[in-house]
Amino acid sequence: MKTQLEKIRQAAKEALESFDTKEQLEEARIKYLGKKGELTAILKQMGGLSAEERPVIGQLANEIRADIEQKIAEKAELLKQNEIKREINLMPDFDVSLPPDLERGSYHPITLVQRQCERIFKSMGFTVEDYSEVVTDYECFEALNIPKHHPARDMQDTYYLDNGQLLKTQTSAAQNAIYLKYKDALINDGVPIKAIFPGRCFRNEATDACHENTFFQMEGVMVDKNISISNLIYFMKTMLSEVFQRDIKVRLRPGFFPFVEPGFELDINCLICGGEGCPSCKHSGWLELCPCGMIHPEVLRMGGIDPEEYTGFAFGLGLTRLAMMKYGIKDIRDLNSGNLKSLSQFTDDE
Repeated sequence: MKTQLEKIRQAAKEALESFDTKEQLEEARIKYLGKKGELTAILKQMGGLSAEERPVIGQLANEIRADIEQKIAEKAELLKQNEIKREINLMPDFDVSLPPDLERGSYHPITLVQRQCERIFKSMGFTVEDYSEVVTDYECFEALNIPKHHPARDMQDTYYLDNGQLLKTQTSAAQNAIYLKYKDALINDGVPIKAIFPGRCFRNEATDACHENTFFQMEGVMVDKNISISNLIYFMKTMLSEVFQRDIKVRLRPGFFPFVEPGFELDINCLICGGEGCPSCKHSGWLELCPCGMIHPEVLRMGGIDPEEYTGFAFGLGLTRLAMMKYGIKDIRDLNSGNLKSLSQFTDDE
């Protein structure tokens, strides 16, 4: 058994020296140290050892585990430093003799709201992911239980490219990639999938006070055993109370989205008109803020997750509309106008 343990140490060392991505490091951690990893498999055989051999093998196994963990940490730090160096090398040259621009700009209100939401969800254990604005039909529709010719596609008339790809209509397009990325940690190590992925979305729409052809969303998912609607409601209420720093009147009503079942529309009482009705809320007093629901079993299955064992929720938070409510912006088109006089009134209140 000592020989087997030393072979694991040597194999891990050689593998880690050749790896150059964070994903490879995570795969190595699972392979050697996970619940079903090689080191764990060896330790399960210790029951057949004599009383004298067990402490010796146990101590050696602990040393090897610590050694592998240290090498993974060192490799992760090295990759981080290399990435910083690459970014520095890619920075453009600039003339240091130029006079400074004393009139500094301000952050865009959507940027402020996005960063605030990211901080809130990070505090609740969510990771922040990024995803491409150009995606495939499979990512945007088919992996979300929206096959070709499904009528739900008519609701998201979008911009297609000559190569068959498209500008993503919703941040949900990243869901399949997120499930595939984290499913092994979920299944092998019991680590819940908790991720948000903000991004810009595009739809071929007529614009008005509450609709734009370019807008921002923040998708969020959580997958684990025994996840229910009550978990979804808790996270949504926590997020809204933190953003607005006060109690917000919301309503949850049934809504159809092919990638969740059941599905809901989470509406927020319009803060611009106080619920009395205005162009921003189509004179209804309510503004649709967050389509959400329990992830459809077929969507989990396409992400490599068994829906008989795991459940989860997903939500698509409208960052653009959230910014409108937070800062009292009456017309969504102002956010993409490039009007510096209008946008400069917002400062970083973080």
